Parts: sequence; structure tokens; C-alpha cells
Amino acid sequence: MTQAFAGRRVLVVEDESLVAMLLETILEDMGCVPVGPAATVEEGLQMVTEGGALDAALLDVNVAGRQVFPIAEALRERKVPFVFSTGYGEGGLPDEWRGQPTLQKPFTEAAVRDALMKAMGLADV
Repeated sequence: MTQAFAGRRVLVVEDESLVAMLLETILEDMGCVPVGPAATVEEGLQMVTEGGALDAALLDVNVAGRQVFPIAEALRERKVPFVFSTGYGEGGLPDEWRGQPTLQKPFTEAAVRDALMKAMGLADV
């Protein structure tokens, strides 16, 4: 779809298998290399700390009944850009996380692309 994403490794943290598969397909269509998916906060943290370099991440806010913010914090510490995904939109995030690129479910391929471009600071090329 765009050269800006070619070969970029993007972590997917999503506990709904159909949504995770959709995100993997969207990322592959964009030229990204999906990492994961992680279906729990623990798996996601392990992938962040032990899974090699990441270029970005897509984080479901509520993963298996837990909030994803420990993963977001670990990514922020490593300066890895990320996008939250939630059925509630940005308004459902705690104040400290507002302003972070956020996808509202259900989302489109264009919305995923635009949110990742914003998070990663990429121009549409």
C-alpha cells in the first residue's frame, strides 16, 4: 500500500482472535511485519522486552480483562510509537493517555494506516 511501512515490525496486542487476524492481514497488506499477536498483558510485555526491535504497536486497551497500560509504558520507555484501539475511542482513555493516537472499533484499513502514520511520524509516500 505505501512504501513508508515496508518491513516495519508492528506488535499486535489483541485478545479477540478475529480482530487480531484482521489486524495482521491489514498490516501485511501495508507491507508491515506483524509481531504477535499477544493475547494477554504478560505476553505483550514479554514481546516488548524479549521479542527484538519493534517499529510500532497496536494495543487493544482491554486485553483479557486487564488494561494494556503496562505495555504502553514499556513501549514509551523504549521510544516505540503505539496506537490504542478501543470501542470507546480516545474518550475512554485515562487522562494521562489522552492525545495518544487511538483507533475506535470497528476500524477500517485506512484508519489503521492513518493512526500508525500519525504515531510513527510518517508522511504519506
